Amino acid sequence: MKDRLLSDIESLKREAMSELAQVADSATVEACRVKYLGRQGLVTFILKSLKDLTVEERPEVGREINAAKEMLEARLAQLRDSLKKVELDRDVAAQKLDITLPGHCLPRGRRHPLRQTMRDVLRIFTDMGFSIHTGPEIETDYYNFEALGVQADHPARDMQDTFYVEGGYLLRTHTSPVQIHVMENQRPPICTVFPGAVYRRDSDVSHSPMFHQVEGLMVDSNITMRDLKGVLSTFCRRMFGSGVGVRFRPSYFPFTEPSAEVDIQCVICGGSGCRVCKQTGWLEILGCGMVDPVVFEAVKIDTKKWSGFAFGMGVERIAMLKYAINDIRLFFENDMRFLEQF
Repeated sequence: MKDRLLSDIESLKREAMSELAQVADSATVEACRVKYLGRQGLVTFILKSLKDLTVEERPEVGREINAAKEMLEARLAQLRDSLKKVELDRDVAAQKLDITLPGHCLPRGRRHPLRQTMRDVLRIFTDMGFSIHTGPEIETDYYNFEALGVQADHPARDMQDTFYVEGGYLLRTHTSPVQIHVMENQRPPICTVFPGAVYRRDSDVSHSPMFHQVEGLMVDSNITMRDLKGVLSTFCRRMFGSGVGVRFRPSYFPFTEPSAEVDIQCVICGGSGCRVCKQTGWLEILGCGMVDPVVFEAVKIDTKKWSGFAFGMGVERIAMLKYAINDIRLFFENDMRFLEQF
């Protein structure tokens, strides 16, 4: 039995080396590997026969079959390397590829104009000492409306056509709910801004079902409208230029009293009147006001000790004014011709 196996190993080596000497491509090399060294290969078959030998015979036959296996593995590796280079040279020659030519470079990415505008807005407020807080985009009716003084029958709900989802939740219509979360978990003084995406059922050249807001809140002792005007005037002049005119107009918001709209001098015509500002010379950019005591009561903040102001702006609105863009939908269409301008 031992002599027959040794004879078989010698025959296998001669057959394999003869066959490998005629190999001309990588596919044939792989076929030979499977034939001789695969799980059902000839070397494996001889290895399985070792169990039929005596204990004294096994070491000698085992050494021979391992030596044959190592020899075949080395020859196969050598063939793979040499044929790989030959085949590569052949493919290059067939395709007439000049590998010295430079490749196609991918264009460098740019920050989206909305993201850039958001960064500019937040940088201005953080420079003034505001911190940044974010919150969930799926909210409860309580945080989105009730805690802000907007009850179920309040007419202000008609101003914000809401997306409702299952389980009594909704997509937040503004980032104001984050104010409530912060005031529930942090005692005054508070000085923070709240950036993020918001959602309303509205879509045209100046409205999008999803857009972005930055709202702010400052709560401390003896906060007045004078502080509000100082902060927002500074923001407007840093965002649109130190010479831009700023004015505050009385307005209405359900969670501030008194409330105001902030306008800047038209950045298109410089205040002389044009189509963009509807010949008024002014452009509305944000809303603001002193926090209504009802809001403070909802979060158990003592209105006799603390006062504060809040404000909110649409990032798309700021970007449209800053870059003279007349259609909000351009921000979301991913048209490279538009985005590459920024």
